[in-house]
Amino acid sequence: MMQATIRRAQMNRALRWAGLLLAGFLIVTQQVMTEGPLIDFDAWLARDKRPKMGHWIEFVLMKIDNLGLRGLTATILILAAVIVSRRYKSWRPLNLAALSLLALNGVVGISKLAIGRTKPRLNIDLVKAGGLSYPSGHASNALLTWGMLAYIAYRYTHHAALHGRALAISVGTITLAVCAVSLFRNTHWFSDLLGGLFIGGALLVLIIAIDRFVPSDSQRS
Repeated sequence: MMQATIRRAQMNRALRWAGLLLAGFLIVTQQVMTEGPLIDFDAWLARDKRPKMGHWIEFVLMKIDNLGLRGLTATILILAAVIVSRRYKSWRPLNLAALSLLALNGVVGISKLAIGRTKPRLNIDLVKAGGLSYPSGHASNALLTWGMLAYIAYRYTHHAALHGRALAISVGTITLAVCAVSLFRNTHWFSDLLGGLFIGGALLVLIIAIDRFVPSDSQRS
């Protein structure tokens, strides 16, 4: 009875956080669709001149940017989930990985197609123009996929050396690095990245809430 009450309280708290993150995404989306004040900030950042970097710096920036690539991170997440599932004899890690990837591709992919925003490198900001800029797949993917990988590692490997706070800081660092590189390379508007973070965070919280609400013997207490 006590465990059920705790799980219900955790679910309600997670739903509130997910609702706040979703509201943030909707607010940013409204700004994009109506050319609100946030879009002026987008334009100011996009016009700002970037310093020229050497080839080796460009190489490093590209590698950081790749940490938000769906193909790379999805492959790493699925492989890690398979290993954890086999090692600890539970389908739950693999199910969570598959659910997070389906949610990411479905929600973010449909949003991109529906909004159709152009990229900043075209020097023109249009919606319903066949673009795929908003919301940023790099930002949402980095937060959701690396976040889910950290959650699976913490929750299902029972490895005492894995600390939740350290894993959360690592995920935050990777995600912010991906966003910073996208801004520097002018591959996304600032609002693209902000919207991507909001929707990626909302999906991550919801999937973790579902996992915590449905108990499993393989979970770390």
